[in-house]
Amino acid sequence: MDLTISTLGSFCILEFLLLLIAMNRNKTITFLKKYHKWPSLALTLFVLLFAISGIVMNHRGLFSSVEVGRKYLGSEYQYSNWNKAAVKSAVTINGDTALIYGNIGVWKTTDNYKSFQDYNCGFKNGIDNQKIEKLIKLKSGEIFAGTLFGLFRQGSSSEKWEQVELPVSEERIVDLVEIKNQLFVLTRSHLLKKTVLGFEVIDLLQPKGYDNKMSLFKTLWEIHSGEAFGLIGKLFVDFIGLVFIFFCFSGLIYFIYPKWIKKLKQKGKGVKTKIRFLKFNLNWHNHLGNWLIVFLLLTTLTGMFLRPPLLIAIAINRVAKIPLTHLDNSNPWFDQLRRIMYDDDLDRILLATNESVYFTDDHFASAPIRYENQPPISVMGVNVFEKASAGNYIVGSFSGVFYWIPEKALVFDYITKKPHIPVKIMGPPISAHPIAGYLKDANGREILFDYNLGAGNLSDKTGFVKMQKSIQDSPMSLWNLCLEIHTGRIYQYVFGKFYILFIPLAGISILWILIIGFVLYRKQKSRKK
Repeated sequence: MDLTISTLGSFCILEFLLLLIAMNRNKTITFLKKYHKWPSLALTLFVLLFAISGIVMNHRGLFSSVEVGRKYLGSEYQYSNWNKAAVKSAVTINGDTALIYGNIGVWKTTDNYKSFQDYNCGFKNGIDNQKIEKLIKLKSGEIFAGTLFGLFRQGSSSEKWEQVELPVSEERIVDLVEIKNQLFVLTRSHLLKKTVLGFEVIDLLQPKGYDNKMSLFKTLWEIHSGEAFGLIGKLFVDFIGLVFIFFCFSGLIYFIYPKWIKKLKQKGKGVKTKIRFLKFNLNWHNHLGNWLIVFLLLTTLTGMFLRPPLLIAIAINRVAKIPLTHLDNSNPWFDQLRRIMYDDDLDRILLATNESVYFTDDHFASAPIRYENQPPISVMGVNVFEKASAGNYIVGSFSGVFYWIPEKALVFDYITKKPHIPVKIMGPPISAHPIAGYLKDANGREILFDYNLGAGNLSDKTGFVKMQKSIQDSPMSLWNLCLEIHTGRIYQYVFGKFYILFIPLAGISILWILIIGFVLYRKQKSRKK
C-alpha cells in the first residue's frame, strides 16, 4: 500500500511538472497564481488558528492562568459523569473523608463521595495550575500533590497548598510514592528522594539493551515545537507561526486591494499610498516565503505526523538522538518516566515508562530490569498503575485497562476478565475504552474512569455519584482549547467522523500552497531578469 501511495504521489508530481514545462511562461504563471490563490483563501482561517494555537501551546506556563468557560464550547467538551480525565484517583484521609483529584483539581469529600468541597487553596489561579497528576498522604500525615507546575505540600494543621522547591528544572510531576517511610518524586526524566536536608536526585542506571535512541514521535514533536533547541528554538518556531499569520493577512490584502484600488480610480480618488502599501505587502509576502521556505515546509511536515492516521506509521519507530539538541543528553530516562509503584510484599519497585515497565529489587543500586512480558501501554502513557495483590497489578492507559501477572506472563482485560490477545494489525493508538483514572471508595467499590464515558462501577450496580454542578462547571484551560484546535479535534463538529483526516489533508494543502507560491515567485523573478 505504501509503495502504491508513493508511486501515485510521484506520478502526480511528475505529471504536474510536465504540465508546467508544456505551458508557455505566461500560462504557467497564470496557472500558478490560480492554484496558489484559491486554496490559500479556503485555508486562511484554519492556518490562522493553527498558528495562534501553536504559539500559545509553546508557552503553557505563560498562559496557565487563562481559562475558557465550557458553556461556550460544544457538547463534546462538557463534563458528564466524571469524563474527560476529570478524575485520576483519590486519597483516603480517614473513614469517609477523602480527596478526589484530577483535571478538576482537588475536592474534599467527608461522606464517602456523596458531596464535595473545593480544596485548591494555595494553587495559582487557572485550572491548568490546579491539575493534579498524583496526590499522596504519607504515614506522617503530610499530604503532597504533584502538578503540571511543581510539587506542593500541605501540613496536617493547614489546608493551604505550599510549593516545595526541587533540585531539578523540570516542573511537571508525574507520580509520587512512599517507600519505607521515604517520599519519592517522579518527573518525566528524574527520580528524587526526600531527605532531611531536602530532595536528592537518584541516579538511574541505563537498562540492559539501551540503544541511545528515542521515539520518532517525540523527535518530530520537539522539532515541530522547537523545544529540541531550547528557548531559542521555541521562539524561532513562534516566529514561523507569526510568518504564517502574516501570510494570511497579506494574502487577503493582495486579494482585496486591487479591486478596491480599481473602484477608487474609477471614482477619481487618489490611490498612490494604497498602491505603495500593496507593493510593500506583496514584496514581504514573497521575500519571507522565499527565505523561509525550508522552515515553513518542515514545520508543516512534522505537524502532519503528530496525529492519526499518519501517527500510526511512526508510533513504534525509534531514531538516533539529534546532536547538539537537548534530546542528546546523557540521561537514558530523559522524558521516558511516567509512573512508579512499590510492592511491599516483594520489596520491589516498579517503574513504568512511555514504552515499558521495569523493576528493581535492590532499590536502584543496579540498572532496572525490563519485564519480558508487558501489558499494553498507550504512547500517551500510563494513567492507572495500582497493586492488586503481591506480584499482581492493574495497568490502565488509553490502550485499555488490564490485570497483569508478570511472573506468570499473564495479562487479562480488567473489564471483561478475559485473557488479552495482542492485536498484530497496527491501528489507532486509542482503544474502545481509554482509561483516565481509577479509585476505591471507603466500602471497597472499584470505580473506573473512562475518558469518554466517565465513571463506571466495577463492583456492583450502584454506579457512582453524579457530578456536582460546581465541579461540572470547571473551566477548560486556554492551553487545552488550543490543543483541541491545533490537533483538529475541534473540527469534528464540522466534519463529523472524518475530522481525523483533517490534519493530513490540511497539511498536504499547505505544502501545496507553499511550493506553488515558491515556484511562482521564482518564475516571476526569472521573467523580470
